[in-house]
Amino acid sequence: MLRHENRAPRVRPGGDFAAKAAVCPFCDRKVKIDYKDFLLLSRYISTRGKIESRQRTKACAKHQRSLAQAMKRARFLALLPYASSHIWKTGGVGLPQSISRRS
Repeated sequence: MLRHENRAPRVRPGGDFAAKAAVCPFCDRKVKIDYKDFLLLSRYISTRGKIESRQRTKACAKHQRSLAQAMKRARFLALLPYASSHIWKTGGVGLPQSISRRS
């Protein structure tokens, strides 16, 4: 009664091009995250001025939490901006100045 007895084994999707396990760049290089290192922190801010997610930064949970905390401290001390530069230039989030200043 076994119908599937003669079938070939299934091949995993992706084959030779399977995804590699993500390695945390902070664990890999043993970098200590500091709120005063604004050059390092600015690499992990999006174009909108938001903190990048773990999927984009490839950081482990421990380092993502410390990265977010360091960014918040740097913003509080005015080492990093709360909003990105293009938001300051346009006067709003993606809106021209004439529209954003009407209200």
